[in-house]
Amino acid sequence: MDFIRVTAKTVDDAITEATIQLGTTSDNIEYRVIEKGSTGFFGIGSKQAVIEAKKKAESSVDLEFEELKNDPMSLAVKEPKAREQKPREKKQPKPAKASKPVKAPKEKAKEPVKEAPKPQPRVSEIPREPIAKAEAAEPVKEIVKKVPANKEEVIARVSSFLKDTFKAMGIEVKIDAVFEGDDTLNVDLAGSEMGILIGKRGRTLDSMQYLTSLVANKGDHAYIRVKLDTEDYRRRRKETLENLAYNIAAKVKRTKKTVFLEPMNPYERRIIHSALQNNPYVSTHSEGEEPYRKVVVTLKRNEKSEK
Repeated sequence: MDFIRVTAKTVDDAITEATIQLGTTSDNIEYRVIEKGSTGFFGIGSKQAVIEAKKKAESSVDLEFEELKNDPMSLAVKEPKAREQKPREKKQPKPAKASKPVKAPKEKAKEPVKEAPKPQPRVSEIPREPIAKAEAAEPVKEIVKKVPANKEEVIARVSSFLKDTFKAMGIEVKIDAVFEGDDTLNVDLAGSEMGILIGKRGRTLDSMQYLTSLVANKGDHAYIRVKLDTEDYRRRRKETLENLAYNIAAKVKRTKKTVFLEPMNPYERRIIHSALQNNPYVSTHSEGEEPYRKVVVTLKRNEKSEK
């Protein structure tokens, strides 16, 4: 691919614009700086930054999105072939056994005569026992509402954990942690090797998010939901899964056959369920145990009856 020329206020802005035009991440482009640019004096004499960039050989992340874009059905699990039914062999009748000689019935022993039951005393005649006093009721446990977390303390703890982790991995990552309300922490990561952090279909990023959530929720404060993202991967993955859901629904409606998707984490399964919850032709449910739990798309009953 030939180089494209991009102009922006700074070199970083130019690199970001180049990734958008080339449709890839920053770690998958090659660029050279033509003009670094300058701000000038109070805006006078400022110059724009100019770079030339081109796309590297396709990475595993780009190949994955390109594969799903061209063939969104690649996440669907192929239906198992029906087993061939072998004709059953007819069982030969067993030879009849020789009949045993019939024995003469024995005379039954005479049963002893039962005595008539003794009359039971009337209810009024039964002596009443003193009723025990009711036990004291157990005290009702008070529900203690946990206080909100100290936001600055949580951000510092999470940032320290991530910096140590990335240092051990040998990569440089810029961390931007911001609270959304009192119970959601958005953590955005930026760097030159984000493909390593994303992993195959976001599995490495999901694992990092889980560990970060454990660190953020240390202590007795209210639960904090952690969202870890890089290079807008979560939004792109969500769009990919929604397109997959629509294509699978169309296939089920056309073939009237159930489709099993590949195992997904709870977040991705919710995206599929949400995308098809109002579909008039198909319904969804999950089967299996974690981490192999998968979404199943089936035709609704009213559609089956019209078949």
